[in-house]
Amino acid sequence: MNKHTRMSEEWERWLDASLDKGCRITDIVAAMAAAHYDAAWAEATVRERQLQRSRPTPEAAAAQAGPYRYGTPTIRHRNNTIVTSDRTVRVAMRIEQPVVAVLDDVFSPEECDGVVALARVRLQPSATLSPTTGENQVKDHRTSQGAFLDDADEPLLQRLNRRIAEIMHQPVAHGEALHVLHYGVGAEYKPHHDYFDPANPGFAGTLKRGGQRVATLIVYLNDVEEAGDTVFPKLALSIVPKKGSAVYFEYVNGDGQLDEASLHGGAPVERGEKWVATKWVRQGVFK
Repeated sequence: MNKHTRMSEEWERWLDASLDKGCRITDIVAAMAAAHYDAAWAEATVRERQLQRSRPTPEAAAAQAGPYRYGTPTIRHRNNTIVTSDRTVRVAMRIEQPVVAVLDDVFSPEECDGVVALARVRLQPSATLSPTTGENQVKDHRTSQGAFLDDADEPLLQRLNRRIAEIMHQPVAHGEALHVLHYGVGAEYKPHHDYFDPANPGFAGTLKRGGQRVATLIVYLNDVEEAGDTVFPKLALSIVPKKGSAVYFEYVNGDGQLDEASLHGGAPVERGEKWVATKWVRQGVFK
């Protein structure tokens, strides 16, 4: 049977729509092969289309060029506190460039225990998004277990997500689902950035789902017996986990520049265990 090596306009539209939805490349290629497109040609075509879509326009590239420009931080705090609708959060430490803040009393001890209980039965090996294919992958640089917690029908999660949105000064709808991570002895997450580098074609699909990540809040759900610090290598900063406290940081400005100084990681746990809840916030509504 003849294999097609040229797409019709209808299939062009279908391919763009599939990439917009964040479909996996393997699934797109399989559908095209089933429609009698040459599989090797289809894979090369899909990857090239994904790469083209991830390239910034000349105007966007010009806006992002040069050193990172710091503006007014998104997070708001007065008199060393952030007052939410149901809790007063205290600012224990802050840095202006890059924007980093350590916050106390973000969750109560009971709320921490409740989140751990919800996540414990859903844990899976933690994955990262491949910058090449956009698919989830389990790698040895991230040796924790994790679970995304949907707040549907969960009053505790709904309350915490509202509070987090107020702390981060962002709409609730811009936040990804709360992501809980569990680290045992020796588990770590080597230094990385939370933003998606648009130069990597594998991130094109996820960037369509609300835009770039702009800020992160990591809430510590327990006291770690030894080590397990959150580290910022470019700042020589190490934050000791404390139950109910959190670290907040921003890494995208109004021009779309990405702050490389936000590089961070989770140091290996040397004794005991470590539980954290992470909230990532996007530029727009996360779908």
